[in-house]
Amino acid sequence: PDPGTLASVLTEGVKNTIGDSRVKVTYEPEYVPAVPPAMPDIPPEQLAGMIKATVKVEVLDSNIAYLKIQHIIGEEMAQKVGPLLLEYIWDKVLPTSAMILDFRSAVSGELSGIPYIVSYYTDSEPLIHIDSVYDRPSDITTELWSMPTLLGKRYGTSKPLMILTSKNTLGVAEDVAYCLKNLKRATIVGENTAGGTVKIDKIKVGDTDFYVSVPVAKSINPITGKSWEIDGVAPHV
Repeated sequence: PDPGTLASVLTEGVKNTIGDSRVKVTYEPEYVPAVPPAMPDIPPEQLAGMIKATVKVEVLDSNIAYLKIQHIIGEEMAQKVGPLLLEYIWDKVLPTSAMILDFRSAVSGELSGIPYIVSYYTDSEPLIHIDSVYDRPSDITTELWSMPTLLGKRYGTSKPLMILTSKNTLGVAEDVAYCLKNLKRATIVGENTAGGTVKIDKIKVGDTDFYVSVPVAKSINPITGKSWEIDGVAPHV
Protein backbone atom coordinates (compact mmCIF):
# COMPACT_ATOMS: atom_id res chain seq x y z
CA PRO A 1 0.00 0.00 0.00
CA ASP A 2 2.94 2.42 0.56
CA PRO A 3 4.85 3.12 -2.70
CA GLY A 4 7.81 4.70 -0.85
CA THR A 5 8.34 1.56 1.24
CA LEU A 6 8.10 -0.60 -1.88
CA ALA A 7 10.76 1.54 -3.58
CA SER A 8 13.07 1.09 -0.54
CA VAL A 9 12.55 -2.68 -0.53
CA LEU A 10 13.23 -2.89 -4.27
CA THR A 11 16.39 -0.74 -3.92
CA GLU A 12 17.68 -2.99 -1.12
CA GLY A 13 16.92 -6.10 -3.18
CA VAL A 14 18.70 -4.75 -6.26
CA LYS A 15 21.69 -3.61 -4.18
CA ASN A 16 22.06 -7.05 -2.57
CA THR A 17 21.64 -8.85 -5.90
CA ILE A 18 24.10 -6.90 -8.03
CA GLY A 19 26.25 -5.29 -5.33
CA ASP A 20 25.95 -1.78 -6.79
CA SER A 21 24.72 0.90 -4.38
CA ARG A 22 24.37 3.43 -7.23
CA VAL A 23 21.27 1.67 -8.61
CA LYS A 24 18.19 2.99 -6.83
CA VAL A 25 14.42 2.61 -7.19
CA THR A 26 12.45 5.69 -6.14
CA TYR A 27 8.80 6.73 -6.04
CA GLU A 28 8.50 10.33 -7.23
CA PRO A 29 5.02 11.43 -8.32
CA GLU A 30 6.21 15.06 -8.63
CA TYR A 31 9.42 14.32 -10.57
CA VAL A 32 10.24 16.70 -13.44
CA PRO A 33 13.46 16.02 -15.39
CA ALA A 34 15.92 18.88 -14.98
CA VAL A 35 16.76 20.67 -18.21
CA PRO A 36 20.09 22.56 -18.06
CA PRO A 37 19.79 26.15 -19.36
CA ALA A 38 21.28 26.78 -22.78
CA MET A 39 24.70 28.39 -22.47
CA PRO A 40 24.00 31.50 -24.60
CA ASP A 41 21.05 32.45 -22.38
CA ILE A 42 23.22 33.15 -19.32
CA PRO A 43 25.15 36.45 -19.27
CA PRO A 44 28.84 36.19 -18.17
CA GLU A 45 28.18 38.21 -14.99
CA GLN A 46 25.55 35.70 -13.89
CA LEU A 47 27.86 32.78 -14.72
CA ALA A 48 30.59 34.45 -12.69
CA GLY A 49 28.16 34.74 -9.77
CA MET A 50 27.41 31.02 -10.03
CA ILE A 51 31.13 30.20 -10.05
CA LYS A 52 31.82 32.42 -7.04
CA ALA A 53 29.01 30.62 -5.21
CA THR A 54 30.59 27.21 -5.85
CA VAL A 55 34.30 28.07 -5.45
CA LYS A 56 36.00 29.41 -2.34
CA VAL A 57 39.53 30.73 -2.81
CA GLU A 58 42.10 32.00 -0.32
CA VAL A 59 45.84 32.07 0.28
CA LEU A 60 46.76 30.51 3.63
CA ASP A 61 49.86 30.96 5.77
CA SER A 62 53.15 29.71 4.25
CA ASN A 63 51.89 30.80 0.81
CA ILE A 64 49.55 27.83 0.34
CA ALA A 65 46.59 28.19 -2.00
CA TYR A 66 43.22 26.80 -0.86
CA LEU A 67 40.47 26.15 -3.42
CA LYS A 68 37.16 24.69 -2.29
CA ILE A 69 35.20 23.43 -5.30
CA GLN A 70 31.62 22.12 -5.17
CA HIS A 71 30.92 21.85 -8.90
CA ILE A 72 33.45 21.18 -11.67
CA ILE A 73 32.46 23.34 -14.63
CA GLY A 74 32.75 22.07 -18.20
CA GLU A 75 35.03 23.36 -20.94
CA GLU A 76 32.24 25.35 -22.64
CA MET A 77 31.44 27.36 -19.52
CA ALA A 78 35.14 27.77 -18.68
CA GLN A 79 35.77 29.28 -22.12
CA LYS A 80 32.83 31.65 -21.73
CA VAL A 81 33.83 33.01 -18.32
CA GLY A 82 37.58 32.58 -18.85
CA PRO A 83 38.75 36.13 -18.06
CA LEU A 84 36.59 36.20 -14.90
CA LEU A 85 38.00 32.80 -13.83
CA LEU A 86 41.54 34.08 -14.25
CA GLU A 87 40.85 37.31 -12.35
CA TYR A 88 38.81 35.84 -9.50
CA ILE A 89 40.60 32.53 -8.94
CA TRP A 90 43.66 31.65 -10.95
CA ASP A 91 45.70 34.86 -10.75
CA LYS A 92 45.38 34.73 -6.94
CA VAL A 93 46.68 31.15 -6.58
CA LEU A 94 49.26 30.98 -9.37
CA PRO A 95 52.15 32.54 -7.36
CA THR A 96 51.67 30.21 -4.37
CA SER A 97 54.18 27.50 -3.47
CA ALA A 98 51.64 24.69 -2.81
CA MET A 99 47.93 24.09 -3.31
CA ILE A 100 45.04 22.37 -1.54
CA LEU A 101 42.02 21.41 -3.66
CA ASP A 102 39.07 20.78 -1.34
CA PHE A 103 36.70 18.29 -3.00
CA ARG A 104 34.94 17.26 0.22
CA SER A 105 31.67 18.85 -0.94
CA ALA A 106 32.15 18.33 -4.69
CA VAL A 107 29.08 16.40 -5.78
CA SER A 108 28.53 17.47 -9.40
CA GLY A 109 30.42 18.37 -12.53
CA GLU A 110 30.87 18.10 -16.28
CA LEU A 111 32.97 15.42 -18.00
CA SER A 112 34.69 18.03 -20.18
CA GLY A 113 36.00 19.69 -17.02
CA ILE A 114 38.23 16.69 -16.18
CA PRO A 115 41.02 17.31 -18.74
CA TYR A 116 40.65 21.03 -18.09
CA ILE A 117 41.52 20.74 -14.39
CA VAL A 118 44.12 17.96 -14.72
CA SER A 119 46.00 19.87 -17.45
CA TYR A 120 46.73 22.79 -15.09
CA TYR A 121 48.86 20.42 -12.99
CA THR A 122 50.69 18.67 -15.86
CA ASP A 123 53.09 19.77 -18.61
CA SER A 124 51.90 20.94 -22.02
CA GLU A 125 54.03 18.26 -23.69
CA PRO A 126 53.84 15.33 -24.06
CA LEU A 127 50.04 15.03 -24.02
CA ILE A 128 48.77 12.51 -21.46
CA HIS A 129 45.89 10.06 -21.89
CA ILE A 130 43.98 10.87 -18.70
CA ASP A 131 40.85 8.73 -18.87
CA SER A 132 38.54 6.72 -21.13
CA VAL A 133 34.76 6.91 -20.67
CA TYR A 134 32.50 4.26 -22.17
CA ASP A 135 28.93 5.45 -22.77
CA ARG A 136 26.52 2.51 -22.96
CA PRO A 137 23.50 4.18 -24.69
CA SER A 138 25.66 5.37 -27.62
CA ASP A 139 28.17 2.47 -27.40
CA ILE A 140 30.98 5.05 -27.77
CA THR A 141 34.24 5.27 -25.82
CA THR A 142 35.61 8.80 -25.43
CA GLU A 143 39.29 9.29 -24.61
CA LEU A 144 40.13 12.30 -22.42
CA TRP A 145 43.59 13.79 -23.01
CA SER A 146 45.51 16.61 -21.37
CA MET A 147 45.24 19.92 -23.22
CA PRO A 148 48.22 21.50 -25.04
CA THR A 149 46.97 25.06 -24.51
CA LEU A 150 45.05 26.53 -21.59
CA LEU A 151 43.56 29.79 -20.44
CA GLY A 152 46.24 31.35 -18.25
CA LYS A 153 49.43 29.69 -17.04
CA ARG A 154 49.78 26.15 -15.67
CA TYR A 155 50.40 25.55 -11.98
CA GLY A 156 53.08 23.12 -13.11
CA THR A 157 54.31 19.70 -12.03
CA SER A 158 56.75 20.51 -9.22
CA LYS A 159 54.69 22.37 -6.58
CA PRO A 160 52.95 20.15 -3.99
CA LEU A 161 49.26 19.48 -4.61
CA MET A 162 46.88 18.02 -2.02
CA ILE A 163 43.28 16.98 -2.65
CA LEU A 164 40.90 16.76 0.31
CA THR A 165 38.19 14.10 -0.05
CA SER A 166 35.20 12.89 1.95
CA LYS A 167 32.64 10.12 1.68
CA ASN A 168 30.46 12.73 -0.10
CA THR A 169 32.98 13.44 -2.90
CA LEU A 170 31.04 12.22 -5.91
CA GLY A 171 31.30 11.61 -9.65
CA VAL A 172 33.46 13.93 -11.76
CA ALA A 173 35.45 15.14 -8.71
CA GLU A 174 36.29 11.49 -7.94
CA ASP A 175 37.55 11.11 -11.50
CA VAL A 176 39.81 14.17 -11.20
CA ALA A 177 41.20 12.92 -7.86
CA TYR A 178 41.78 9.40 -9.26
CA CYS A 179 43.55 10.76 -12.38
CA LEU A 180 45.88 13.06 -10.42
CA LYS A 181 46.55 10.32 -7.86
CA ASN A 182 47.59 7.79 -10.50
CA LEU A 183 49.64 10.36 -12.40
CA LYS A 184 51.45 10.67 -9.04
CA ARG A 185 50.76 14.41 -9.17
CA ALA A 186 48.62 14.76 -6.02
CA THR A 187 48.44 13.48 -2.46
CA ILE A 188 44.87 12.51 -1.53
CA VAL A 189 43.99 13.32 2.10
CA GLY A 190 40.73 12.45 3.88
CA GLU A 191 38.09 9.77 3.49
CA ASN A 192 37.42 7.17 0.84
CA THR A 193 35.18 8.83 -1.76
CA ALA A 194 31.56 7.86 -2.54
CA GLY A 195 32.20 5.57 -5.50
CA GLY A 196 29.66 7.19 -7.81
CA THR A 197 29.61 7.41 -11.59
CA VAL A 198 30.36 9.89 -14.36
CA LYS A 199 26.82 9.64 -15.72
CA ILE A 200 23.53 8.39 -14.29
CA ASP A 201 20.12 8.19 -15.96
CA LYS A 202 16.76 8.17 -14.22
CA ILE A 203 14.45 5.84 -16.13
CA LYS A 204 10.66 5.87 -15.69
CA VAL A 205 9.17 2.43 -15.02
CA GLY A 206 6.27 1.99 -17.45
CA ASP A 207 3.27 4.21 -16.78
CA THR A 208 4.02 4.62 -13.06
CA ASP A 209 5.63 7.16 -10.73
CA PHE A 210 8.50 4.74 -10.04
CA TYR A 211 11.97 5.49 -11.41
CA VAL A 212 15.20 3.51 -11.61
CA SER A 213 18.46 5.47 -11.34
CA VAL A 214 21.17 3.53 -13.15
CA PRO A 215 24.77 4.31 -14.25
CA VAL A 216 24.99 4.46 -18.04
CA ALA A 217 28.70 5.25 -18.47
CA LYS A 218 31.95 3.86 -17.08
CA SER A 219 35.32 5.49 -16.47
CA ILE A 220 38.40 3.33 -17.16
CA ASN A 221 41.77 4.74 -16.10
CA PRO A 222 44.54 4.06 -18.68
CA ILE A 223 47.19 3.69 -15.95
CA THR A 224 45.40 1.22 -13.66
CA GLY A 225 42.99 -0.32 -16.19
CA LYS A 226 40.38 0.03 -13.44
CA SER A 227 37.64 2.40 -12.35
CA TRP A 228 37.10 4.41 -9.16
CA GLU A 229 33.38 3.71 -9.42
CA ILE A 230 31.57 1.67 -6.72
CA ASP A 231 34.72 1.38 -4.54
CA GLY A 232 35.64 5.08 -4.59
CA VAL A 233 39.08 6.69 -4.47
CA ALA A 234 41.23 5.60 -1.53
CA PRO A 235 43.22 8.40 0.13
CA HIS A 236 46.99 8.28 0.70
CA VAL A 237 46.44 9.75 4.19
